[in-house]
Amino acid sequence: FQAEDGIRDLVRSRGLGDVYKRQDIRQHSIVEPASLTSGVVFALPHSGRDYGVSFLNQSILNRRSIRSSEDAFLDKLIDGIEKYGAPTIIANAPRAFIDLNRSTDELDPALISGIKNSIRNPRVSSGLGVIPRVVAHGKEIYRGKLSFEQAQSRIAYYWKPYHKDLSDLLKRAQSIYGQSLLIDLHSMPHEAVSTQSSFIKAPEIVVGDRFGMSSDSEFTNLVISILKQHGFRVAKNTPFAGAFITKHHGKIKERIHAIQLEIDRSLYMNEEQVSPNSGFETLKLRLFPALIQISSLICKSEKIAAE
Repeated sequence: FQAEDGIRDLVRSRGLGDVYKRQDIRQHSIVEPASLTSGVVFALPHSGRDYGVSFLNQSILNRRSIRSSEDAFLDKLIDGIEKYGAPTIIANAPRAFIDLNRSTDELDPALISGIKNSIRNPRVSSGLGVIPRVVAHGKEIYRGKLSFEQAQSRIAYYWKPYHKDLSDLLKRAQSIYGQSLLIDLHSMPHEAVSTQSSFIKAPEIVVGDRFGMSSDSEFTNLVISILKQHGFRVAKNTPFAGAFITKHHGKIKERIHAIQLEIDRSLYMNEEQVSPNSGFETLKLRLFPALIQISSLICKSEKIAAE
């Protein structure tokens, strides 16, 4: 699935060769099963932690602060899921470097030189465009502005190959099983779902299908049911309904479905220290069986039955 040679040609043709050479962050990884027996694809677009020396040198943040918007350690939580027949696509580039869950036109004029402030977008205005200006709590990442060429280089070498490969994985599954399901995995700050009420417990996982626009309700309801069976408190579409990835890749008419899962970070990590906490193994023991069950929602037996 990797398209590195084509991207190198694209970068060179646009005069971005020098920018490309300075990048020292790996592209995404795809973990394939030994035998593809599931039409489900797991994606981790915000779990990358390959920050690279040149990027860290550009930033005014220390190594801990720059990780505050990262969906840290999700790859460790689901490590081994490919043994159950489903592939996983994992970003290596961190969210602070490029946000794969944003559109390429969400460029921030306050960060990138040569961009006109013509689009009113609250995410971009707050510094959370495709090339983020800030991390969590509005902390600025850079000393100054980036060039338009730098922004385009990141999009060409990281964003486009990730979405091309993700699309290919979903289309492959759809061609084999007649339908496919993307599980787009994220983590959320505990404060995003915390409540002051003693009568209402905060959800541990938020399931998003863009209010029925990115996935058939049957799949959404099955995913919610499975998570509840494994003891999770689950909310639907509030406060996270899904962003660019579910919108772009969820194509119900083509029988390609996309569901976002947001997991409360406090269940498994110390958010301030960006380190696993004592609940990590407990969460994995709860979550992993649920993901195995979700991976079986579209499986080999369905293909055989259809034939």
